[in-house]
Amino acid sequence: MLRFVVAIFTLSAFSACKPSNEPSTSFYYWKTDFQLAREERNVLDENHVTRLYVRYCDVVLKNDLAIPESPIVFSERPDGFTIIPVIYIKNEVMLQSGMDISDLAGKIISFVDQINKASGVHPSELQIDCDWSEESKGQYFKLLEQLSERSKLMISATIRLHQVKYRERTGVPPVKKGVLMYYNMGHIAADKSNSIYEQSIAVRYLDRLHEYPVPLDIALPVFGWGVHIRDQQVIGLLRDVDVETFLNDNHFEMQSAPFFETKTSTFKMGHRFQAGDRIKIESISKEDLKEIVRDLREKIKKTPTEVIFYDLDKFNLKAFQHEDQIFEKITADF
Repeated sequence: MLRFVVAIFTLSAFSACKPSNEPSTSFYYWKTDFQLAREERNVLDENHVTRLYVRYCDVVLKNDLAIPESPIVFSERPDGFTIIPVIYIKNEVMLQSGMDISDLAGKIISFVDQINKASGVHPSELQIDCDWSEESKGQYFKLLEQLSERSKLMISATIRLHQVKYRERTGVPPVKKGVLMYYNMGHIAADKSNSIYEQSIAVRYLDRLHEYPVPLDIALPVFGWGVHIRDQQVIGLLRDVDVETFLNDNHFEMQSAPFFETKTSTFKMGHRFQAGDRIKIESISKEDLKEIVRDLREKIKKTPTEVIFYDLDKFNLKAFQHEDQIFEKITADF
C-alpha cells in the first residue's frame, strides 16, 4: 500500500472539565512508523492528550523533481486520537524555478488522502511545515492557496521566529492558523550556546509577536541532541543521546557543562570518536519550558488554543519522567 501511495505522488477534545479558555496539549509525532511505545502512551494518557500532529512525509528535490521521502507507515491504527497530517517541504523545493504548483498541490492531496484511507484517519486539518524564505514565498504561498482551494481540510502552516519579526520581507502565509515553532533559533556551533533554545536570542524576535495577523498556536521543544566537535569544528549531530550516554563510559570525560571530551579513540552508536573530540549536549529542561511560557505570555496577543510539544519519543520523554502531568502543567501556564 505504501509503495502504491508513493507512486501516486511521484507520478502525478479535551475533557469536559477543562476550562474553555485553557489551551489543549498535543504532540508532534516525527517518526516513519506510527507505533506508540508504552512510555509514550503513558505520557499521552497522563496529560490527557488526544490530538497528534503526525509527519506523513518530507518533500524533497531530486533531479529537479519534488518527491516524497521517508513516508509514514501506520503499524498500528491511531484509535482514540485525532490525527493531523503534517507534510514537511524543504525550502529547496519552493525555490525551484518553473515548479508546477498546481500539480504539486494535487499530488500532496492525493498522497494524504491515500494514507488517511489506509490507516482509518479522518482529519479536519492538514499542516504544511516549510521554513520558506523571501525568495521562495511566492511559490510557497501559491501552494498553500491551491491546497486551501482544492482540499477539504483546513490548511495550517508552521511559522518561525524570523518570519514573525521580518514579515514585510518574508510575507504572511495565506492560512487561517499558524503554529509558532519556538525552537532551533540559533546556529549549531562549537561554543557553549544551545541551538535549540537560548532565551537571549529568542526574546529579540518577540516585540512584534502581538501584531502578527494570523492566529498562532505554540510548538515547544522537548528534544535534545549531541553536537560532535573536532578541532573546534562541528562535524555532526548525535541523535538519542544525553548526559547519561557518556557519563559512565570510560572513553569519555565530563568537562564543564555541557561538554564531554573523548579520552581515547572509540566507536560508539555508529560514530567514530577520535581522542580529543568533544561532545556538546544540547537539551531542554522543565525550567526552560516555564521560562519560554513566561516570555511568550507577555507578548502574545491572544492565548493559544493549543500547545504542541516536539516531539513524542520515549527517549525525549526521559528528561521529564519525574513529574506527573508536566506537559499539561506547562500548557496551563499560558
